[in-house]
Amino acid sequence: MPYVVPPPSPVTIPVQGETGVFPVRRVYCIGRNYAAHAREMGHDPTREPPFFFLKPADAIRVAQPDAVLDIPYPPQTTDLHFEVELVVALGKGGSNIPADQAADCVFGYAVGLDLTRRDRQQDMKDLRRPWELGKAFDASAPISPIVPAEAAGNMAAAAISLEQNGHTRQHGNTGQMIWPVAEAISYLSTYFRLEPGDLLFTGTPDGVGPAAAGDVLRARCQGVGELAIRLV
Repeated sequence: MPYVVPPPSPVTIPVQGETGVFPVRRVYCIGRNYAAHAREMGHDPTREPPFFFLKPADAIRVAQPDAVLDIPYPPQTTDLHFEVELVVALGKGGSNIPADQAADCVFGYAVGLDLTRRDRQQDMKDLRRPWELGKAFDASAPISPIVPAEAAGNMAAAAISLEQNGHTRQHGNTGQMIWPVAEAISYLSTYFRLEPGDLLFTGTPDGVGPAAAGDVLRARCQGVGELAIRLV
């Protein structure tokens, strides 16, 4: 059956050591999942139920190893912030997944950036409206190639960091998550049926801050490598 308009190209991410690529279905993000980041944003880091927001799949931009990817500074903001995150790629899905079975759903891991129009996000918070203008814009989700879970190793206590123009701005450990990966997947699956191809951005440590055009941001996560972008 012919299409009435050209269909969008599939969004895919390279996989380390594989000729095949990972097809992206949905991009889920968990908010305020590190206590220190919750505090710096003015919130109580008590372990309340997690909350999530989404980015469109085509917000993904792949930063290849040993290269700096140019990302356009987005319009309609004067306060673009960086947030480094461990990203989980799902190879299996389901609904109401028990936490002790959630690890079986993980295909692999990557490091990503949740770029945020902080001024627009604050506008939406003030008006009690959804965050899409602050979070879901074009190219707002740079990501590294995916490392299969068996090659990444134990990601429960992996160092994660971000440098801005060579200066460390964020540094933390995935063991500091309020909701660890397995519990986050389990909780999310009670609201959405998760499927292969889904990504979960798992939250950011403290130290988030503004970036300007011309800045080079370099994100690293132990076990999965790094990505580098330049805002242009």
